[in-house]
Amino acid sequence: MSDLPASTLHTTRIGDAETARDSIVFLHGLFGRGKNFARIAKDLAPEYLSLLVDLPNHGESEWTDVVDYRQMADSVAETLRAGVAADGPVAVVGHSLGGKVAMVLALRHPDLVSRLIVVDIAPTQAGGAEGEFSHLLDSLAAVDLSAIERRSDADEALKDPIPWDTTRLFLLQNLRSGPDGYTWEPNLELLRTSLDTIGGFPDTGGAAFERPVLWVAGGRSDYIRDEYAATMRALFPKTHKVTIREAGHWVHSQAPEKFVEVLRGFLEHS
Repeated sequence: MSDLPASTLHTTRIGDAETARDSIVFLHGLFGRGKNFARIAKDLAPEYLSLLVDLPNHGESEWTDVVDYRQMADSVAETLRAGVAADGPVAVVGHSLGGKVAMVLALRHPDLVSRLIVVDIAPTQAGGAEGEFSHLLDSLAAVDLSAIERRSDADEALKDPIPWDTTRLFLLQNLRSGPDGYTWEPNLELLRTSLDTIGGFPDTGGAAFERPVLWVAGGRSDYIRDEYAATMRALFPKTHKVTIREAGHWVHSQAPEKFVEVLRGFLEHS
């Protein structure tokens, strides 16, 4: 376990710093990893250099003792200061849990963030989300990994509790094979016991982020509701909301072409 110094955050770069005119940082959601944004990053090259971050307790980044949005944002800030934001602020994209980390990052470290893109999440308690995520986490934890000989065995074990193919295959990206058999990369137990924290939003001391913000909602998702708009604008006065009607909560994977179009438009005109 760790209090997460910057060196423990695993990152992946896509693009060429020599030819890119700007840099973008991507922060994934719960159960995700930085490479979930690989297709988006490749579509944005060569104009943009993308940094895909594995957040704490996910992917190849270290596990921590607690889930704390301020701690996660501060760890991302250290990583950016030592890397892509060393010479000035960069655009930051965050989805779901990563969207909350991105918002806290912008509020606590505004000098690092030139523009903010928040994908299908709000700076509020995520109503109803805990039940859905609890079910998914319980389903993963219930898999007897000692009986798994191949990835297809895990897929079969999850078909009853998680019948949706796209969701199940997304979750199975977190299954890793090693010399001692299969393991889950995310810190499932900590995430399971921290759903109230994950679903909430921390007190950021009344700060506001005054630079441009794009708020992207999935048309088939209810994570962004009309009643959240006042809270969003109090923290982020320069917010512009776009809804991608054909997408659910995982906007960037369910409507990637439209997401890239919206992202490019914002980056080039804000």
